[in-house]
Amino acid sequence: MAALKGYGLCSMDSALQFPCPKRFDGYKRRSSKWVSPKAAVVPNFHLPMRSLEVKNRTNTDDIKALRVITAIKTPYLPDGRFDLEAYDDLVNIQIQNGAEGVIVGGTTGEGQLMSWDEHIMLIGHTVNCFGGSIKVIGNTGSNSTREAIHATEQGFAVGMHAALHINPYYGKTSIEGLIAHLQSVLHMGPTIIYNVPGRTGQDIPPRAIFKLSQNPNLAGVKECVGNKRVEEYTENGVVVWSGNDDECHDSRWDYGATGVISVTSNLVPGLMRKLMFEGRNSSLNAKLLPLMAWLFNEPNPIGVNTALAQLGVSRPVFRLPYVPLPLSKRLEFVKLVKEIGREHFVGEKDVQALDDDDFILIGRY
Repeated sequence: MAALKGYGLCSMDSALQFPCPKRFDGYKRRSSKWVSPKAAVVPNFHLPMRSLEVKNRTNTDDIKALRVITAIKTPYLPDGRFDLEAYDDLVNIQIQNGAEGVIVGGTTGEGQLMSWDEHIMLIGHTVNCFGGSIKVIGNTGSNSTREAIHATEQGFAVGMHAALHINPYYGKTSIEGLIAHLQSVLHMGPTIIYNVPGRTGQDIPPRAIFKLSQNPNLAGVKECVGNKRVEEYTENGVVVWSGNDDECHDSRWDYGATGVISVTSNLVPGLMRKLMFEGRNSSLNAKLLPLMAWLFNEPNPIGVNTALAQLGVSRPVFRLPYVPLPLSKRLEFVKLVKEIGREHFVGEKDVQALDDDDFILIGRY
């Protein structure tokens, strides 16, 4: 490295040399050399949130084997903060009823309404309380590659077992850009890619997934396009979870899906486990389809938020722009619970149809 005008050269070792101020007239230097800390002077010196050494807490194969993963709901207090007591109860119920993993801060968990501080805190809290009993998969995806990288570093730093990543939404990008975006986070640890064109406005095509599958950290795909796409992946050795509850039975038993990443399992985790573990069961699937249709009558998570409030599992607090289903739909849910059996649902209180005035809608929190 050439000396800069007005500076000498000093070094910490033979590999690195740094400019040092020369003696100025009228001042006497106490030492002929001065060395600053390496990170402070090396341009673009990168200090990641977690080491790039291989120290993942979970093998990718352990994630690939999961059959029932719940996209867990985030309950709120009346002031809009997280209700961690209700959240812990809900996660514990999932564990007791056989769910093997939870997606923290996904669409159902309203990660889109969280600050990143809230988001990473909730991932860390879930790992700390339940990481020994259930796999914690943090939704650290973003349409900004910079945000996705930073959040994923932090998520693995606080102990999550795997990351969930969506493709860049709204602004979208080319397929090559999409691949580059996902490759920038795959090296950090086990990763599930989430394809939901209805929300992102862009399909992740199979050619992109097949290229990304060359990375050993790709655990698989949460696929919402349909069972023909599921079959295409499973025939080519890519692990798939159905992202559509109403298709998951057929995905699992007819098209080779490993399991489901489910909204419905927030409400009936034991029945969803039975659907994924105990073989083809068309009668149980038919029994649950009306509930699944009810849950997605309006965009998720409106239905599951309304349902859990009426079951007494979470407070009837909504962060806007989500609002509860109308009274007619709330009455329908009471009927569905009675038809399926209250004993199959989470919580211990009697189901009730809440009045409009029972709900709290919060825009600032």
